[in-house]
Amino acid sequence: MKHLLSAQDLTHEEAVMILDTAEAMAATQRHAVKKLPTLRGKTVVNLFFEDSTRTRLSFEAAAKRLSADVINFSAKGSSVSKGESLKDTAQTIMAMGADAVVVRHRACGAAHLLAHAGWIDVPVLNAGDGTHQHPTQALLDAMTLRRWYAPGGPDSGAARAGDGTPAPQGRDLAGARVVIVGDVLHSRVARSNVALLTTLGARVTLVAPPTLLPVGMDEWTCRVRYDLDAAIEEVEPDAVMMLRIQRERMSAAGGGFFPSPAEYSQAYGLNLARRAAMPSHAIVMHPGPMNRGLEITAEAADDPRSRVIEQVGNGVSVRMAALYLLLADEGNQL
Repeated sequence: MKHLLSAQDLTHEEAVMILDTAEAMAATQRHAVKKLPTLRGKTVVNLFFEDSTRTRLSFEAAAKRLSADVINFSAKGSSVSKGESLKDTAQTIMAMGADAVVVRHRACGAAHLLAHAGWIDVPVLNAGDGTHQHPTQALLDAMTLRRWYAPGGPDSGAARAGDGTPAPQGRDLAGARVVIVGDVLHSRVARSNVALLTTLGARVTLVAPPTLLPVGMDEWTCRVRYDLDAAIEEVEPDAVMMLRIQRERMSAAGGGFFPSPAEYSQAYGLNLARRAAMPSHAIVMHPGPMNRGLEITAEAADDPRSRVIEQVGNGVSVRMAALYLLLADEGNQL
C-alpha cells in the first residue's frame, strides 16, 4: 500500500512490521546523536486543518529525526480562511516539492480523498479525519501495550505484566484484554483501536453510556458494556484506555449527551477506586489531551501505572517508522 489512511487497511503482517520498525526507531533515539540520514533530501508537509499539539509536533519530530525537510501548514491564518479548497491547497503544496503529505481534517474521508482523487501523487498519512480514523494513534497505543503485555494465560496476571522493554520482533497482542471507555461516538481513536487491536489478537471491550455510542455497533469487532465497574470486574483488563470527552463536537451537535460533567465523571471517570479495582499489572492509557477531573482524575492520570507520557514518546517512533516505510525506498514500502 502506498498510503497510511486507516487502521482497518492494515493486515496483521503489516501492523507487526510497522511496530517492529518503530521499536528499531526507538532504539536509535537512545543514542547520543538521534538524527538519522534516511530521508535526507525528502520533504514532508504537515497539512493540518484542525488544531493539534501532540500529533503535529510528533510528525514534525519524526520527519526531522529522519533528516527530512518539513513544511508545516495550519488552516488558521492561511488562504483556507479565504475559501481555498482542499484540492487547491494540496496542489499548491505539491508545487513546492512535497514527497509526502500528513493531513488532519475535520471531514471524515478527507485523507482518502486526498490520496485517491488524483490531485497529488505522493504518500498520504492520515493524522485524523473527523470522527473516522487515526491510524498512527492506534499504532502507538499498540506499541505501548505490546511493551507492557507479556502473554501468560488468563490466571496469571504477574506473568502477563510486562516491564516496558521493547517487544520481541513479531509479537502481536494475542489474548490481551483492553477496555476503552468514554466518548466512542465522536472518537476516531476508538474506531482505529478496535480495528487494529483486534487485528493483533486483542479482545476489546467498549464502555460508554448509550448516548455516546454510534449506531451500527453490531458490526464492530468488540463487546459493548454500559457499566464501567462491572466491566472492570468482568474483563480483568490488561489496559484501560480513557477517551477524551470531545466537548467541541458535542457543542456543534447541540449537546445533551449526558446530564452533567459531575454525573459523567461519577459513572464513567477513572478514579483511584476504579484504578485499585483493576488488576495490579494493568496499565492506564489516554490519547490526550486529558480533561482532568472529567474522564480521568489527576491521581489516576499520574498513577505509577499510567503510560500517557510513554504513549507520546512512542508516537514519534511509530511516525518515524511509517515515514521510513513509505519513503525510504520502494523495497520498504507498506
